[in-house]
Amino acid sequence: MIESLLVANRGEIARRIIRTGRRLGIRTIAVHSEADGALPFVTEADEAVCVGPANPAQSYRNADAILDAARSTGAQAIHPGYGFLSENADFARTVEGSGLIWVGPDADAITAMGDKINARNLMAAAGVPVAPGTTEPAADLDAAVAAAAEIGYPVMVKAAAGGGGMGMGVAADEAALRTEYDKVRAFAERMFGDGSVLIERYFPRVRHVEVQILGLADGRVVALGERECSVQRRNQKLVEESPSPAVSPELRERFLAAAVRAGEAVGYRNAGTVECLLDPSTQEFFFLEMNTRLQVEHPVTEYVYGVDLVEEQLRVAAGLAPTFDPDALAPRGHAIELRINAEDPKRFLPGPGAVTTWNEPTGTGVRVDSGYVAGNTVTPFYDSLMAKLIVSGDTREEAVERARAAVAQFEIAGPKCNLPFFAELLENPEFLSGDYDTGIVSRMR
Repeated sequence: MIESLLVANRGEIARRIIRTGRRLGIRTIAVHSEADGALPFVTEADEAVCVGPANPAQSYRNADAILDAARSTGAQAIHPGYGFLSENADFARTVEGSGLIWVGPDADAITAMGDKINARNLMAAAGVPVAPGTTEPAADLDAAVAAAAEIGYPVMVKAAAGGGGMGMGVAADEAALRTEYDKVRAFAERMFGDGSVLIERYFPRVRHVEVQILGLADGRVVALGERECSVQRRNQKLVEESPSPAVSPELRERFLAAAVRAGEAVGYRNAGTVECLLDPSTQEFFFLEMNTRLQVEHPVTEYVYGVDLVEEQLRVAAGLAPTFDPDALAPRGHAIELRINAEDPKRFLPGPGAVTTWNEPTGTGVRVDSGYVAGNTVTPFYDSLMAKLIVSGDTREEAVERARAAVAQFEIAGPKCNLPFFAELLENPEFLSGDYDTGIVSRMR
């Protein structure tokens, strides 16, 4: 097993990786910005190195500073978490070229799946269903208009290099497409340094369902069930659950088989997620994208499948067999994750601030992955995620009941907080029925 691990991330995910490292007897090294020096992940690591100012470009995205920290502390491996440099193929190559172990898929897989158009084409060739759309970037507005006419409105205008729900727009007609194309292209150039745009069919009522895959050290790719991610605001997830209440056993078999084919098509190793759109009226699903990293919502899979995905990542990176039998994977019970953000619970606008109260819920089937404690400050420099509340039960109904109790017990004061939204959601008849889609939050508002 790896003996020393540098965690190239912050907040709850850094703390969560460090927790597994400690359990396995691995020496952990945290890197942090000047703004994050007092956060729990820094003090809980065996060592900590400040890598720069608050600006992520000068700290958490500063590859040279992170590699210097790895060298100076004698780290054997680097775990990138999610976001920041986790899907940066150049960084992955540099880490491995420096003689360090990269805890993630190889750079070629990251590159192959990082461009949405290339990924769509690869998946189609591998027999994974893809939505009607362009097979190459729309070179200009006229090309986008022509493509949309062939696909049929409404269409999704999407940044080819985007991710995390960013760089997307919906056009119901040509006039809207002309506006959205320019907007998405400009955003993509500014955020991703790549203005390439693709056009896809947009499904007005759709569910967002994803499959957790793990490429093992022996070359096999296995699927650890699906997660329902349809509770979203601005195309970004707020709630995830596993199993999906929309997926029948027969549909699950098709989902998992397609996800394994997707991983095999790029020789995938380590943890990854195949994201799909599900049309509930036809039970057809379509490849959306593949995230070549650990997902924010991985804990619901851990509960349902009884695995520690970070440990499995470390084992793959070290060339070791998994802790589980790949031929005997089976889900048990139900798990739900709520993303506790520093944001207004009505309009979901960020609301950073000093944390004056932080009391986490406890009890059977309750887990909190948090990045803060009382006395810390949620700054405006990073994502608004403060914690993840994960609950489990033998049934979905039991998990929902435990979620209600845990939300009522969770006390956070100082920053704005979206806990009141979750209290509302957990009483919403549409959510309780399990028959909801990506429009549920907009209907609640």
